Amino acid sequence: MAIQKKICMLGATGVGKTSLVRRFVQSIYSEKYHTTIGVKIDKKLVKAGDEEVNLLLWDLQGEDDTFKIRPAFLRGASGYFIVVDLTRHETFVTAFSIQQMVEREVGPLPFLVLFNKNDLTEQFEILPTELEQMIDYDWKMFRTSAKTGERVEEAFQKLAEKMLKADCG
Repeated sequence: MAIQKKICMLGATGVGKTSLVRRFVQSIYSEKYHTTIGVKIDKKLVKAGDEEVNLLLWDLQGEDDTFKIRPAFLRGASGYFIVVDLTRHETFVTAFSIQQMVEREVGPLPFLVLFNKNDLTEQFEILPTELEQMIDYDWKMFRTSAKTGERVEEAFQKLAEKMLKADCG
């Protein structure tokens, strides 16, 4: 019997949360942009160590000037991703406020920061020194690309392992 774990996909609007989930769950990528309204839930079974883990992926509407993530969506989460768009600096700033909100509302949970759109190197707005800043915060991060699939599987696998380790903690 598989263990079930809820993961929330958090970040600003348009950072690629839905694309990352689609790449991970269905191994597909689409150039078409679809705004998530509210929450969309997908699932995928993965193996983490000796355990089978059924990941429930809650793809939440992106945070922007008109929408703030509802803390109620976070209830029952075992972990989360904060997704940042490497081509939009403001999404980097939003990541910090989202992380603080999650800590305030549900306490410390395992999480990873995904710097997405790593394939668009010519358009980066986030400086390497800012990425290094994450190390000072002890935030674990992956540079991903939903388009190419770069490190997507690895990131989900790592978070599943972190969540199981936290259970044993």
